[in-house]
Amino acid sequence: MTDPAIILSPAPRANPSLKRALNDILGGSAASVLTVTFGLSYALLIFAGPLSPYLSYGITATFVSSAVLAAIVALGSSLPFAVAAPDSSTAAVTGILAASLVERIEAANLSTPLLSPVLITLGLSTVLTGMVLCGLGLTRMGRAIRYVPYPVVGGFLGATGLLIVMGAIRVITDHPVQFTTLLRFTNTTTLLELGAACAMALVLYLTWHRSRSPFGLPIILVAGVLTAHLAFWVTGVPLGEARALGWTFQPPPQAAFMVPWHADALIHYPWFAVPDLLGNLVAVIFVTASSTLFNTTGIEVAVHREANLERELNVTGAANMLTGVLGGYAGCVSISRSILNFSSGGRGRLSGLTVAAMSLLMLAVAPDLLGFIPKFVLGGLLLYLGADQLHKWIIESRKRLSKLEYLSLIAIIAIIVVWGFVPGILIGVIIGCATFAFSAARVESIKYSFDGSEYRSSLDRSRDDQEVLLAHGGKIQGLNLQSYLFFGSANRLYQHVKRLLQERPECRYLLFDFKLVTGVDSSAAYSFAQIKRSARDLGVELILVHLSAAAEKVLRSSDFIGEGVTIIPELDHALEWCENEIISQHQDLAQEEASLRDWFARLLESESDADELIRRCQRIEVTAGEIIVRAGDPADSMHFILDGRVGIMVPADDDRTTRVRSLGRYTTIGEMGLVSQAPRSATIQAEVDSVLYVLNTHQFDEIKEEDPVLSHKLLTYFVSVMAERLTFANRTIAVLRR
Repeated sequence: MTDPAIILSPAPRANPSLKRALNDILGGSAASVLTVTFGLSYALLIFAGPLSPYLSYGITATFVSSAVLAAIVALGSSLPFAVAAPDSSTAAVTGILAASLVERIEAANLSTPLLSPVLITLGLSTVLTGMVLCGLGLTRMGRAIRYVPYPVVGGFLGATGLLIVMGAIRVITDHPVQFTTLLRFTNTTTLLELGAACAMALVLYLTWHRSRSPFGLPIILVAGVLTAHLAFWVTGVPLGEARALGWTFQPPPQAAFMVPWHADALIHYPWFAVPDLLGNLVAVIFVTASSTLFNTTGIEVAVHREANLERELNVTGAANMLTGVLGGYAGCVSISRSILNFSSGGRGRLSGLTVAAMSLLMLAVAPDLLGFIPKFVLGGLLLYLGADQLHKWIIESRKRLSKLEYLSLIAIIAIIVVWGFVPGILIGVIIGCATFAFSAARVESIKYSFDGSEYRSSLDRSRDDQEVLLAHGGKIQGLNLQSYLFFGSANRLYQHVKRLLQERPECRYLLFDFKLVTGVDSSAAYSFAQIKRSARDLGVELILVHLSAAAEKVLRSSDFIGEGVTIIPELDHALEWCENEIISQHQDLAQEEASLRDWFARLLESESDADELIRRCQRIEVTAGEIIVRAGDPADSMHFILDGRVGIMVPADDDRTTRVRSLGRYTTIGEMGLVSQAPRSATIQAEVDSVLYVLNTHQFDEIKEEDPVLSHKLLTYFVSVMAERLTFANRTIAVLRR
């Protein structure tokens, strides 16, 4: 027995705003782990070799870049949970740019310190990158990246993966990977360092690569550091000797912030080297722009949300311009960190601000931390990042590309690595885009469109069925496709379908006739996935007709073909199938109206009165859990429940509601409110999917004026219903008093 004097108050609910803020901070903290870890490795990648004495400035540039990019993108992105920072691809091409400048200075035997020219180069390239991104966003030319063939983009990104691997080897051994330095890699210590780094990369692949736990990466890195120091202790090698042998990093001085825009530094800048750096500068701009667009679309696919590409380019451009002014280097939205933040519960802009705050905090902690980290730990992380990117573009892409596309991708990678980004850009973009994209983009992907009211199957139907199709044929919309479908033309097709579904909301069957389509590119599957998502949200069935085996293989590889997509060999059979569905649905509606007429005829004892009442009512469909009317709203209608079940809900303690009565089919609700026009005393909510007919106050007043007999019958029915409910209530009260 429960003591009635003891009242258990429910635990107070957390403030929803506070809960969202905590989730954002948690998600941002998880993303910060990757930002900090990757940031240290990127600083080592860029400030390697002759630039290693200035590593503290590189750490500052890295985390200033991370903080500025994360903050501005968080405040302005169309994806509120997006996290931006320097990425592996942008860091790789930035490192190539810095190394090229150092080579030009050393070749000229200049005594100028390297720090100022490098920081000026990084800042100018980042500002210029930001300006180009904003220009692409403002002029809507960023969509042009959609027309770059998939192998060209894959070649650029695959080459950056190989460059990351080569940079990792330089971080580990302090030797660049060149034919002239190959003998230096025969040293026993160097081979042991490379072996340890490869083992670290393998551990990352076998553990963190498969789980992607937010805290798995730092745990693995800390374990690697502890294992290395334990090995030093067991072998009797002190930390100072390990540093002298090259096993650990020399502890850099405290991170120092320096804005490079000084008159003396600009005067002594080696401007003669600028023409030789233009190719690498174009590479930084291209890789940052393509990474921004492709990472954004990757996030769209992962979280099923659509971003504004122009806005993303503008925001990322503004962030890069400010980053460059502060002496940082280029970056973009990160797909791994954004998805990690989203998976950890982050949905708002506070997540990116949390990443920015953690990046600023690392300015004070990172230099001391780096002095205790063995080279093979961060070098192994770089090896893993580069190898993962190489695997994605060299191994996995083979499944999605034809032989010709795959060979062109491999060729672009080889050209970039051997001759640099300039030949790669010339051969990849000029040949690939000019010969394919421009020729294919001239042909419209839609030859003509039609709907079911004007274009029907060859099946002869009855006059009644023909009238149904004439009235409801707009539910069938068809598009006859043509030419070769690739990312650009398929994206235009997606935009056309979006407009079509907005202009024809009655559409329930969307047919794509592939009879005149010569081929489907692997990159077009993403646009078809967007079409499927938009159609599913609106309850539209997709029907594919005359789909070739090759096109079906491409679309199946992207999981486009599945639930909500039907393949029918011929257009005539597809139209017949859609028409049968519409006629069947109309017959169901006719049966529903007959059932309603029978109910009203029994209720009013007159078929003519039943027809008149049906004419005055409005049909609505509600889904389970949907609120039909709310307590306190004006009582301006009553509801006839033809099918389903609704509940009458009244307020209870702790902002909850309690069901006091449930009403099934062939019952009514709201009669007295319709008569008295008093505010609703309770909330009415659908308990299952239901079909209701609504009689509003305006129609009821017209019935009273134009048809007094029907009005009298309705009022009589209202009184009988209230009498039955009053009798039920009295019986219930009598039982409770026993």
